[in-house]
Amino acid sequence: MQYMPFLLLPAAISLSFYVVLFLFICTILFIFLSYGRLYITALSSGATISLSQIIGMAIKRIDVKSIVKYRIMAKKVGIDIAPSSLEAHHLAGGNVDQVVRAIIAASKANMELSFDNACAIDLAGRNVFDIVKTSIYPREFACPDPAKGSSTLDATTKDGIQIKVKARITLRTNIGKLVGSATEETIVARVGESIITAIGSSDCYKKVLERPDIISQYVTEKKPDADTAFTMLSVNIIDITVGENIGAKLQSAQIRTDTQIALAESEKRKKAAIARQQEVKALAEESKVKILTAEAEVPKAIVQAFREGNMGIMDYYHIKNMEADTEMKSILSKQDIH
Repeated sequence: MQYMPFLLLPAAISLSFYVVLFLFICTILFIFLSYGRLYITALSSGATISLSQIIGMAIKRIDVKSIVKYRIMAKKVGIDIAPSSLEAHHLAGGNVDQVVRAIIAASKANMELSFDNACAIDLAGRNVFDIVKTSIYPREFACPDPAKGSSTLDATTKDGIQIKVKARITLRTNIGKLVGSATEETIVARVGESIITAIGSSDCYKKVLERPDIISQYVTEKKPDADTAFTMLSVNIIDITVGENIGAKLQSAQIRTDTQIALAESEKRKKAAIARQQEVKALAEESKVKILTAEAEVPKAIVQAFREGNMGIMDYYHIKNMEADTEMKSILSKQDIH
């Protein structure tokens, strides 16, 4: 009986071997059922992806079906994109769908767009597929952009009349210059600035209404698409209307301001005159008081003169006659005035 453990050991090893073998077969079967179809699909389409790559992407929680689909799509049009490149762009947060579709569209249109360049545009936050479409089919932009809150460009000619303008710009994308260049919004802003300048430099609003193409020519000469990834094909003035008479409003406002200033100055002078009048009255009253004070001293002086013998009775009557004569002349002069 003591030799029984040694007899059971080979049996235990055989059982473990069969268990491991069973698990291995189940794992292979699971992998084949899960990813074998993708591997066979890619292989039959000529866009081979190794099973190890498929399993590696699955472990990284990447949508393997999408990666296989995009690789097959590119391969069908003659573009070979490595699975690792698609995987790297996905892990970097890029939109693999847009990138692949953009490359395919560019290839069909005989445009040069490398995978790396498309990825750079996509990671920069731009819709690379939309950009390719703009390169193939020029796109129109409203100026000004209604989404920015303004429906017209307003400017005033030299004669003071306001002009309201709506324009439409046609742009085509140059993909080769896209990275690091200004966006469409920059061109729209430049065009708007040029339109306002063109209207502001016009002598008369009638000239602008008669020939709106003058504005388009001015904008084109300014080359607002310089140093951008776009080519401006045309600038069309689609609507032009007359606004307010800004010049007349400014003149009216200036007149009102001048009138208010004049009234203020007049009121200031009036108050100054009243103050001066009151001052003169005060001086007159002061002089009158001084005269009355002096007149009150006259009788005293006369009495003193009589006492000292410096004045006789005839001198006193002579003074009285002079006073009566002066008073009569004063009364007559007042009657003549009235």
